[in-house]
Amino acid sequence: MKTLELKSHRFRAEREADWRRLESLLRTAEGGRVDRLTDEELLELPVLYRAVMSSLSVARATSLDASLIAYLESLATRGYFFVYGTRTNLAERLLRFFRHDWPVAIRALWRETAASAAIFLLASLVGYILVSRDADWYGAIMPGGLTQGRDPTATTAFLKSILYDDHERKGLSAFATFLFTHNAQVAIFAFALGFAFCLPTAFLLAETGLTFGALIALYASRGLGFQIGGWLMIHGATELFATIIAGAAGFKIGWTVIFPGARPRLEAAAAAARTAGAAMAGVVIMLVFAGVLEGVGRQVIKLDWARYAVAGTTLTLWLAYFYLPRPRRNLP
Repeated sequence: MKTLELKSHRFRAEREADWRRLESLLRTAEGGRVDRLTDEELLELPVLYRAVMSSLSVARATSLDASLIAYLESLATRGYFFVYGTRTNLAERLLRFFRHDWPVAIRALWRETAASAAIFLLASLVGYILVSRDADWYGAIMPGGLTQGRDPTATTAFLKSILYDDHERKGLSAFATFLFTHNAQVAIFAFALGFAFCLPTAFLLAETGLTFGALIALYASRGLGFQIGGWLMIHGATELFATIIAGAAGFKIGWTVIFPGARPRLEAAAAAARTAGAAMAGVVIMLVFAGVLEGVGRQVIKLDWARYAVAGTTLTLWLAYFYLPRPRRNLP
């Protein structure tokens, strides 16, 4: 035991100056004062980091005392994040996400987005045609929580009152909350279940499309097709677009699991998940924005043309943000 303690003491004495030096430089850098480091000190940091890693390797191999190993591990971790880590603050990371990471991820998913949109639109058309030809299909397609009296047995006056009347605001708020929660869950599950060979994702997109088409068909049968379109799309332009992107993210993962290409399946899936994850992080932001439009804007704005104007403007802005070319900038 005394021999081991002697070795540990000698080991520390021979190398401790480098450790303390690295610790001092890291303390300065971590305090937000990197600019105080000279060029020589910045060049010295990776050299000292490698010396600490060498010391840690020797300490582990020769079973030196645990406190020394713990100290070196902590110092090596701090050194690693400075030498190899991304030294940006929260504001810079958020700026990079909105300026680069999110739109790049969306553009990378253009094929999956096209497939997701095609499934939704086709299902919407099917739902519309089925209910237009036979109103009994409405009950089979629509989830119970989404009807709340909005079914073929309702009067035209009642259906119209849902879209405009102030005295229905309390019920409308509850319905808006339920609808937002339902669509948010669809978006999350469409992404999360994509790994199961894309099938659950396709099913959820088709189900959403069917309900959308069925609801429009119900109102169109009473001469309120244009009105329900504005009522839905004031938030739906964002919310449904977010759902389609979530489906695209799920397809990206599921398709990669099925066809990983030349890379190992896990490696390919991890790469796909990084792209899909960036897109999905943005989807959450879109859903929050849609929730504001759904809970406030749709109840305050009563003019049909104004509702369509909001829907068209938001959709145009999203498409421009994601897909229009932009000048190259130096990113933090």
